[in-house]
Amino acid sequence: MPQYGHIEEASAMEKIKPIAGTQSIERAAHLLRIIASHNSAGLRLVDISKQATLERPTAHRILKCLMAEGLVRQNPETHRYFLGHLIFELGLAASSSFNLRDICHPSLVRLAEKSGDTVFLTIRSGADSVCIDRVEGSFPIKTLTLEVGTRRPLGVGAGGLALLMKLPEQAQQEIVSANALRLAAYNNLTVPAVMKLLKRCRELGFALNDAQVTLGSTSVGLPIRSRSGEPILAISVGAISSRMTEDRQKELVSMLRAEIKTLENFIEDTGHP
Repeated sequence: MPQYGHIEEASAMEKIKPIAGTQSIERAAHLLRIIASHNSAGLRLVDISKQATLERPTAHRILKCLMAEGLVRQNPETHRYFLGHLIFELGLAASSSFNLRDICHPSLVRLAEKSGDTVFLTIRSGADSVCIDRVEGSFPIKTLTLEVGTRRPLGVGAGGLALLMKLPEQAQQEIVSANALRLAAYNNLTVPAVMKLLKRCRELGFALNDAQVTLGSTSVGLPIRSRSGEPILAISVGAISSRMTEDRQKELVSMLRAEIKTLENFIEDTGHP
């Protein structure tokens, strides 16, 4: 079950900078995000400490505390770390309050029916993006490159690019730089490469991912903004690259804009963040 939560209306960097006096909490939350991004296979202590830029003993102490609270578990045979049962329980308790997925789902269905392709809904979680919904179209060749619950660094994929493209350039740079060590796992991405992709997104007016993550597939996306104008969600459409001509990209973006305008008006009217 994918876990996602409320996105506070704060500046981009407030979401990734620690608040004074709360370093331990910030570190623990960072470790949970790292584990969540690899939860299907789990992570070794050495990998967690490297990605978190923490000394191994420090990372181990935090993990032990998280395990004691049920937030993390460790496989006794492989010694790899996974999210614990309390994460699932907390997610169940919180899920009724966060219905953004339910609000957006009809739009995803309409887009999948019109396009025939696969449509994804992504939410921002700190310096990450999380896929919270996916609807498949009727085209026989699928590009199911993103499972529901998948967590990626912001800037990876059309959804991750869409969530960043409307932010100030300095905020983009800081967020992408914070993810520098994780980017290489996605087709050897680098900070300069992501910044170049974001520059292209600004010029195009939409997020475009063409062979950035999965060869042979292309996706386009746009953000859904809150009442304050902050990107909180993104909708993207993915297809095999042969279907994604420039004209079709523009056609899909036009469909995305129409659905997103409706969603943003609904969010405004209902008082959602």
